[in-house]
Amino acid sequence: MPKVTVVQVIYNSKKYIQPVFEAIFRQTFKDFNVVAVIAGNADGGKEFLSEKFPQVEIIDPGYNIGFAKGHNLVFEKYPSDFFQLVNPDLIMEPNYIEEILKAFEDPKVGAATGKLLRYDFENNQPTKTIDSTGVSISKSGRARDRGQHEIDYHQFDDLTSVDAVSGAGAMYRREALKAIKTPILSSRPSPSESEGERRDLLKDSSTRPDKSGLARNDREFEFFDEDFHSYWEDVDLSWRMANAGWKNVYVPSAVGYHGRASGSSKGGYKDIGGFIRHHRKLSSFVRQLNYKNHIFMYIKNSKWFYPQFFVREFFMLIYILVFETGTLKVLPGIFELLPKMWQKRKNIQNKIHFERSEKSVL
Repeated sequence: MPKVTVVQVIYNSKKYIQPVFEAIFRQTFKDFNVVAVIAGNADGGKEFLSEKFPQVEIIDPGYNIGFAKGHNLVFEKYPSDFFQLVNPDLIMEPNYIEEILKAFEDPKVGAATGKLLRYDFENNQPTKTIDSTGVSISKSGRARDRGQHEIDYHQFDDLTSVDAVSGAGAMYRREALKAIKTPILSSRPSPSESEGERRDLLKDSSTRPDKSGLARNDREFEFFDEDFHSYWEDVDLSWRMANAGWKNVYVPSAVGYHGRASGSSKGGYKDIGGFIRHHRKLSSFVRQLNYKNHIFMYIKNSKWFYPQFFVREFFMLIYILVFETGTLKVLPGIFELLPKMWQKRKNIQNKIHFERSEKSVL
């Protein structure tokens, strides 16, 4: 089996396939295979990928499986030592995988990311604008890509540990994924979005046919949290790794270029107008996932419930009541899933305490 499995979950992203997969197959490191999971094919991307890059193995569940479950299928099915995630709009420099693998010479490194800069797909050229150099997490639960929107003047050129890594170009160690996997708890999963229409965020899809042959009911564990579907599942996973004693690291010598469909507003909370304009560009589906998942991520992983969290959530709720009332539709789903998230928190903490006690005995 190849040392690295490169994986991409594709959702109607045919326009990116040619440059992104050409970059994958230009890698200087050659001991890898490539798997694509089809989450949306309204644009014919699956057929285009199969024609242009027949060496790619394609998994098509037949519905919008989401970022989390799509990657989980691959983590479970392939026994590679490492998994390199490649977002549909990420173009890697030829030595990206070679460079990022060097970080894993430290056996405590569970996840790593390279320096991700923005790619201007309209003009087909890379930029010097930073997209992510790892993720920082504050006591309020706010997770932010380090340096995002800054011009790269080599101010982030040191290899360093970070709180979390962005899933856009992350590499994960299989051993670390196995160590932090959690049981799949029964409940109604998060939704997918059919072509052209939004679905309720908690609509039951447990009986949906899964052509991959790995339906939810067939599996006992998850790596990315499948109740997140998409958004914040990468930070959640990194946070669990850190709590379990694994390192998340940033590798500046591994460079990639990311189109970035969504992200933080340039001025953050300091520019309220810009923050509002940025959020209005996002679909209601994305806004609801974003709101739900950032709360669940904190509940599952934060060691303490800091006052900063409650202050931030109070003002976020005020903002939603005034400017984003459509996001309120997700509140019933949040309350419905709260007991499940609390159980996940207890499962995670119990696993950490058990492993620590075993190590102290040894």
